[in-house]
Amino acid sequence: MNIRSSRSTVTFVNAFDLSGYPDELPAGDYEILVEEEILHGLSFEAYRRTATYLMVHGKGGRGGRTEMRMITESDLNGALRRDQAMTEKRNHSDAALSPQEDIK
Repeated sequence: MNIRSSRSTVTFVNAFDLSGYPDELPAGDYEILVEEEILHGLSFEAYRRTATYLMVHGKGGRGGRTEMRMITESDLNGALRRDQAMTEKRNHSDAALSPQEDIK
């Protein structure tokens, strides 16, 4: 079995949560690890995703530790969409608008 992995980084502007985990995670940059295995028997090279992990770095007494949280691509995309919607809502709220200048 041939396995490959790729890493990327996602940024959350707001605190967020993920299905299956009880705690809320703080805003920030998070590394994503994707593992895929090659599909055999095809006339071309193709891979199938076998796992997606969100890397969560420990803080406080757990500093220096990294937890690999298994997540689905769907859960990750949903969390990113919620984060974007929350940011857009906050940026378009009345409190975020600057006062208009007086025109003389």
